[in-house]
Amino acid sequence: MAAATHRALAVRSGQAPLVLAIECATSRPSVALLAGEGVLALRIAESQASAAAVVLPQVDGVLSEAGVALGDVSLFAVTIGPGSFTGLRVGLATVKGLAFETDTPVAPVPTLAALCRTAGSAKAPVVALLDARRGEAYAAAYGPASQAADEAPEGDAVLLPEGLYAVSDLASRLGPAWRVTGDAASLLVAACRAQGRQPPAAAPGEPLAPAVGRLGLRLLAQGGARPAAGLVPHYLRRAEAEVRRTGERVEAEKPF
Repeated sequence: MAAATHRALAVRSGQAPLVLAIECATSRPSVALLAGEGVLALRIAESQASAAAVVLPQVDGVLSEAGVALGDVSLFAVTIGPGSFTGLRVGLATVKGLAFETDTPVAPVPTLAALCRTAGSAKAPVVALLDARRGEAYAAAYGPASQAADEAPEGDAVLLPEGLYAVSDLASRLGPAWRVTGDAASLLVAACRAQGRQPPAAAPGEPLAPAVGRLGLRLLAQGGARPAAGLVPHYLRRAEAEVRRTGERVEAEKPF
């Protein structure tokens, strides 16, 4: 019997909750099955893969590898945004379909918080950036509690509030004391160099879905898990039709 199956059997005996984490907000959709903090199985798509085409096969793959059934899962964790509009919709639709069959709670995990967690245990503050086009990025930074007074619901100190920022403005605020991760990291580095500033260094990257699962567990412990039916994507930037209708470029608050 495979080692993952042995671990899954131990989970079913009550040693750790099973978490199915789904990440479709970025350019490489991924799915992980965790037993508590430990990863039982992981699938990562090729860059720019269609989330709609790969996510269900990924789910089937991690469950099969670990030798567990969907009904064994204690919690779904999913990136709620910001990120790809299409990917976010696919991720949430997938989780809603799976949770509908099992009545399993869902932890809505902020994409940028999960990205910061992939930086490992680096002591420097970490900023996560996703390309929002037009010279802008979705960005947020978290770090040790000693570095800031505010705290995110996920438990990390907030060093840069989640928002839509001009990359040039971020370049003027973030220097070599920071670490940067996400698909807009290269844009920030280029903007720093254009301003004659030393850019942040790249943070060591890890697969994203396991970080989503671990943050999902933290949210569950804090009472932050939700029924799947009521969850909607947190796009942060409104779609163009919404901008024309409301006159507002960003969402007022997280819809969860």
